Amino acid sequence: MFGEAGLNRFARSLLLFAILFAGWLLMSGYYTPLLISLGVASCALAVVLAHLIGASDDEGLPLHIFAGLPAYLVWLLREIVLSNIATGKIILFGVARPTMFTVPATQSTAAGIATYANSITLTPGTVTIEMDSNSDGTHDFLVHALDQSFADDVENGEMDRRVTALEGEGST
Repeated sequence: MFGEAGLNRFARSLLLFAILFAGWLLMSGYYTPLLISLGVASCALAVVLAHLIGASDDEGLPLHIFAGLPAYLVWLLREIVLSNIATGKIILFGVARPTMFTVPATQSTAAGIATYANSITLTPGTVTIEMDSNSDGTHDFLVHALDQSFADDVENGEMDRRVTALEGEGST
C-alpha cells in the first residue's frame, strides 16, 4: 500500500503527532474529553500543515538528533544557570563591560545554525544580533555580550562544537 518513502513520511508524521500531543498534554493540565479532543484535532491539523509545506522531512524533523538532544539540553541548562548567576553578580556588584564580537558557526544545516544562534541568545548575558553568510558557505554571528567574560565563553567554541556534534550524521 505504501512505498518505502510513503511509509517513512507516515512514520515521521505519526512521530510528529506524538511529540506535539505529548507536549500539549504536559502543558494543558486539563483532561476533559472536550479539551483532549480539541488537542487531538489541533495536533492533527499541525501535522497535516507540516506535511503540506514539507516540514516533516529530515531537516524539519531531524530524527537523528534525538539521541544526543537530552545530553545537549542538560549541558545548555547548566550553562544557562551558570550564566544567570554571573549576570546577577554583574548586576548587583560589578560593572558591565559590554562588547560585540563575531564568532564563526560550523554547522551545515539551517536547523543547526538556528540551534546555535538560539543557544547563544538563551544564555543570559549574550544575544545573537546578526548572521552573515560567507561566500564559502560558512556563517558568522555578530554577538553582543554583557561582559568580556561572556564573550570569552562563546569564543572558546564549546557551544559551537556541541551543536555541530548534535547535528551528527544528518549534517551533509
